[in-house]
Amino acid sequence: MHRRRSGDRGRRPVSAELNNVLPRLTLLSEEQKSQVHHYALTILKHTGIRIDSPGVLRFLEGKLGTTATDGVLRLPSAVVEEAIHTAPKTIDIFDRRGNHLFKLGDDSLRFGIGVTALFYQDPLTDDPTPFTCRHMQDMVRLGSRLPHYDAISTVGIVQDVPVELTDLYASLEMIANTTKALVLLVSDEYKFPAVLDMFEMLHGDLADKPFVIPYFNPVSPLVVNEGTADKLKAAVERGLPVIYSNYSMAGASTPMTPAGTLALLLAELLAGLTISQLIRPGAPISLGMLPVYFDMKTMTNFYDPQSLLINIACAEMMAHYGLPHTGTSGSGTGWGMDLLAADTYWLNTLTYSMVKGGLAPFIGDTLGSKAISPLTIVHVHEIIDQARRFAAGFQLDNAHAVLDEIDEVRPGGHFLTVPSTLERYKDGYYTSPLYPHWSMEAWQQEGQPAAEKILREQTAELLRTAPAPDDHEELLARGKAFIQTVA
Repeated sequence: MHRRRSGDRGRRPVSAELNNVLPRLTLLSEEQKSQVHHYALTILKHTGIRIDSPGVLRFLEGKLGTTATDGVLRLPSAVVEEAIHTAPKTIDIFDRRGNHLFKLGDDSLRFGIGVTALFYQDPLTDDPTPFTCRHMQDMVRLGSRLPHYDAISTVGIVQDVPVELTDLYASLEMIANTTKALVLLVSDEYKFPAVLDMFEMLHGDLADKPFVIPYFNPVSPLVVNEGTADKLKAAVERGLPVIYSNYSMAGASTPMTPAGTLALLLAELLAGLTISQLIRPGAPISLGMLPVYFDMKTMTNFYDPQSLLINIACAEMMAHYGLPHTGTSGSGTGWGMDLLAADTYWLNTLTYSMVKGGLAPFIGDTLGSKAISPLTIVHVHEIIDQARRFAAGFQLDNAHAVLDEIDEVRPGGHFLTVPSTLERYKDGYYTSPLYPHWSMEAWQQEGQPAAEKILREQTAELLRTAPAPDDHEELLARGKAFIQTVA
């Protein structure tokens, strides 16, 4: 009779630090990080950054004891270095109920849906229609229902209300239809204070246990436009955490070379960081890039694989500085949730999951970011699910090597009934909540459906059944009353 081996016989001890096998992606060496940092400091010191807000420019001139030339301010390297040192290394983010959600700047990658689409792409027909308040309600509830989305970014620009009130109604639909963290984009800088006032009226102090994160973009190359500068100052003065991120088009607004784009965009981010710390030392801020390419033949922008390398490089630079990172989601690609979009989302999500985590807040937009696709939001949720499982790695130790079971089974046996299988078969491998594991025969019996058909049906059902928060009606009524006082 076969004799079972003793528990330790033939086994090599494995130290505790080797137990967890984790995939890691490394792009820049320490020397290259220093080189990129030097490039950015050189740009800020010699080329400078243009500040289009007269009030913010005067404030910065006073703080720095210098005078801008034609609105262009040159930043001393020591001031930039001090800003890097002063800014918080992590940012605690809460939900609307005051529950701690995540710490931006730790090792976990977080995701959100959005952003600012003009059209809604119907999940059953793919037809784009102008984005409305009802679409905002449905998209916010959908993102709120799916657990891998930690934040809801401003999904679209609502077009069924007076244009001067668009930001207020859109923001009201966001806060009334989810309790998750909100990444707030307000296009009209003059309405930005009113949106924050409305949120404070509905919720109370926004800086205590913050769940609202305003998002700002400079204009490449090297311009902080008036609206961005004024909104940044207003948010920082209120004590809110902010995201400062640049959107670039290589070959148009940034150099065609990845190195040139990386250096220029990093300079812009460090300028935003420095401005925030001059306004309020210790102001919480997250930095990131949305680096796309510009096709001069078709006059369209798109993600290239090197765009995603720049995203990783930015994440590594923020980790080098010890600052929270907000990066690209790979959004905007494709003509809906198609093969084109799947390629970019998979590559972006998988590569981003293997570097120090941050926030990828803009999932779901398509058709060059002009439309929001609920199909994309649902399918990419599945991609996130699998990418997180991939990034989690696996355990390598005596318990998981199961040498005793291998010895017990012997050559030609099976592992269907061994203890490790019986303990883990329910969660030992990935099971999609969306797409069933069908055999060919089962698929034929079901009428040979395309995966796209299942995605459409599941998305329609999620949209139909996604619940509203219990205080939805109250917040909506109070918010609409507030908007009437602003109109």
